[in-house]
Amino acid sequence: MTSKEIISQLPYKYPFLFVDELLSIDENSVQGTYSFLPELPFYNGHFIDNPITPGVILTETMAQIGLVCLGIYLLNEQQNINTNLRMAMSSSKIDYFLPVLPNEQVWVKSNKDYFRFNKLQCNVEMYNEKEQLVCRGSISGMLKV
Repeated sequence: MTSKEIISQLPYKYPFLFVDELLSIDENSVQGTYSFLPELPFYNGHFIDNPITPGVILTETMAQIGLVCLGIYLLNEQQNINTNLRMAMSSSKIDYFLPVLPNEQVWVKSNKDYFRFNKLQCNVEMYNEKEQLVCRGSISGMLKV
């Protein structure tokens, strides 16, 4: 399954799709990017005259790249399933270190901690264009087909 096929299987669309490109993916990890365009609707009300990306959106970006994309890949590899995937994030613990501003691109690196009984847990990190750590933590979710 190619990166474009994986992205096409995501159950999101603009303005809630936070994956531009998958740089690499295998059974243990995934890396991908997303650019936060200034016209995204949440910037209109998140810190007037000084917009920053909400932490919940950063977490969602890490979950879409680091959990859902990897989950689609793993299910396809194990069961040759590539449609009708449902994912529910069951827990997250994220530490935030730097803000992400409009017009910034981030890249997410995710390493599988475990995948069993259709529960996937990953250790995720997000970096900015200067390769500075923005946030990191653990995200888990249940995959259902």
